[in-house]
Amino acid sequence: MAVPKKKKSASRRDMRRANHDRVSAPNLSACSNCGELMVSHRVCPACGYYRGRQVIAVAED
Repeated sequence: MAVPKKKKSASRRDMRRANHDRVSAPNLSACSNCGELMVSHRVCPACGYYRGRQVIAVAED
């Protein structure tokens, strides 16, 4: 069975593990109805529209 000849330092071990848990920012696109930035394939939180039709009623302030 293969065994490492030298011990990996904690720094090298942690740098290797750090890439698996990295979180990327969501891709934002403009709403076709109001132009606000929103996450793709979700209902627009500003106007409540999705794919050209109103899905939820949003309270006006």
